[in-house]
Amino acid sequence: MDLGLKGKIALVTGAGSQIGFGKAISLTLAKEGCDIVVNDVDLPGAQQTAKEVIETGRKAIAVKADISNKAEVNEMVDKAYKEFGRIDILVNNASMGLAGKPFLEITDDEWDLMININFRGTVYVTRAVLPGMIKQKSGKIVNIASNAGKTGVPTASMYAATKAAVVSLTKSLSIEVGSLGVNVNGIAPGTAKTNLENYATPEFVKMASHLPPLGRLTVPQDIANMAAFLASEAASDIAGQTFSVDGGHFLY
Repeated sequence: MDLGLKGKIALVTGAGSQIGFGKAISLTLAKEGCDIVVNDVDLPGAQQTAKEVIETGRKAIAVKADISNKAEVNEMVDKAYKEFGRIDILVNNASMGLAGKPFLEITDDEWDLMININFRGTVYVTRAVLPGMIKQKSGKIVNIASNAGKTGVPTASMYAATKAAVVSLTKSLSIEVGSLGVNVNGIAPGTAKTNLENYATPEFVKMASHLPPLGRLTVPQDIANMAAFLASEAASDIAGQTFSVDGGHFLY
């Protein structure tokens, strides 16, 4: 199926990890014909992803920016416009992973860090990109949330709360800008084969490792496939939704 993405310009945040969703999303959009602005705080990682995008025959630039820093976000978007002239697709993928701690042990600084990256960062990037989309009367925004934002997770209240905020933002912004030509939707991954064991508590890993009905864990390509669909005109009548892509884990 041709998704009609040839010639589109996409900004994908948090695409420097070589095992994460952002890289898979960048490469999938590139294979569909998009040129990519690859963002991450890890510049070498972003450059590697950009290199692989270019190897598909598309254009790409790697831009280092901390999405929780408004000035860096604005500079990143300026660079994207200078290079490509517009942004048609924004994938808000960058986030901080599960920080497994009992609620009463979480410090104010830890709350601030999680909120700044997972929620405020999404706000900053969206706010920087949205005026251009409104001006051109077209745009697709895909927010990567989490099933944790729908269900809640013990010992991961910070993460779940910030992802719930992303789900809510997706709904509200969709209502606000849908009539202006901008579609806003989201994806809620379940337990995925990324680097879960590196940052989650053993209790959470044990709970999350229970295989969903499809009998396997989600892989980054699963998320990338949905992101490409939501960024396409095939999803033009879908608005404000956050889809669980998790092999059915959300059913439990």
